[in-house]
Amino acid sequence: MTNPETDTDNARDLVFVRRFDAPCDLVFRAWTDPKALAQWSGPHGFKAVGDQLEVWPGGRHRACLIAPDGEEHWVSGKYLEVNPPHRLVFTHAWEIGTGEKSPETVVTITLKESDGGTEMTFRQSGFEDASSLKGHEGGWSQSFERLGVFLGATSERPDHE
Repeated sequence: MTNPETDTDNARDLVFVRRFDAPCDLVFRAWTDPKALAQWSGPHGFKAVGDQLEVWPGGRHRACLIAPDGEEHWVSGKYLEVNPPHRLVFTHAWEIGTGEKSPETVVTITLKESDGGTEMTFRQSGFEDASSLKGHEGGWSQSFERLGVFLGATSERPDHE
């Protein structure tokens, strides 16, 4: 049985489709502006701290998600495609304490106008196993709840800057 919230075409792909009451440019900016990302990235109770955000093809990104208990979870990667305000593709790998990285996945975000708002399709591809996919599913689901709240608050302000 498929789940419309996280329907996958492939056992190693995680897919979310969300609709936000905000224009595409605002949703795109939420993914590419360091101050905006810090407001919604990570599961509930986590704090996001950006270290590097070079939003252009070949540019790098690196951030830390700090758990409520203070444990740090570093993630980094490279932008493969940047097409404002409709498409963003980047690699994603967790940094392990030994200086190594987890297996790299590829995240593709596609934004399209939908009934005065934006439909976001999020796909993360290349998981090594079901356990990793399941862990990311929970984390991204909570992040997207936070993104919806952030976009709602931002959309209500007269100035989106």
